[in-house]
Amino acid sequence: MPGRFSLYQDLSVEENLNFYATVFGTTVKENYDLISDIYSHIEPFRKRLAGNLSGGMKQKLALSCALIHKPRILVLDEPTTGVDAVSRAEFWQMLKKLKNHNITIIVSTPYMDEAMKCDKVALIQNGRILAVEKPMKIREEFSRKLFSVKAADKYKLILALRKYPDTITAWPFGDSVHLTVASDKIDDSLLSHLKEAEIISPVIEEVAASIEDRFLELMETGKKA
Repeated sequence: MPGRFSLYQDLSVEENLNFYATVFGTTVKENYDLISDIYSHIEPFRKRLAGNLSGGMKQKLALSCALIHKPRILVLDEPTTGVDAVSRAEFWQMLKKLKNHNITIIVSTPYMDEAMKCDKVALIQNGRILAVEKPMKIREEFSRKLFSVKAADKYKLILALRKYPDTITAWPFGDSVHLTVASDKIDDSLLSHLKEAEIISPVIEEVAASIEDRFLELMETGKKA
């Protein structure tokens, strides 16, 4: 199932599904149980042209067409890119249910929260595999203590942290900056440095590394190798 919608936009929902079932030598009726959880969301619109569906409904139709012949392996290329948050959550609930049908699912995604839903993750950069492991195991392999630093002026904070002599990395992360330092501890020298840089009332705390933090660490390691 490609990232871009690739079904026939001038055919209706049910015409697309029937066409793909025929191509694979089966029928919608024969394998309806496999797609029922997914297709039920769009079945009320079965007469609507595929080109007139919303992004989330298009992805559900594409997934139904990909599943109608009961494949052993399902490959999904960024299936939720450009899809609203509710449809994205629904889509992953559907994928979870598909595991009960003994279908191996391979998903590429830029969203690390989605990667955490998988049984195993491969982190890839520039075509090179950096790590292959269970999501929690990847997080646990972060090699240093990680600190979250917050201040009112985030951009100014990043610049200040990157100029701090003990800093290894300082990456923006939501409303904070994730910081690693060579000494693996925060001391008065950092607070003094931030004060000199006119960073007002910084809040610093140790946090658990996310899969994004480990990915960035592996990227940096790869650059130095």
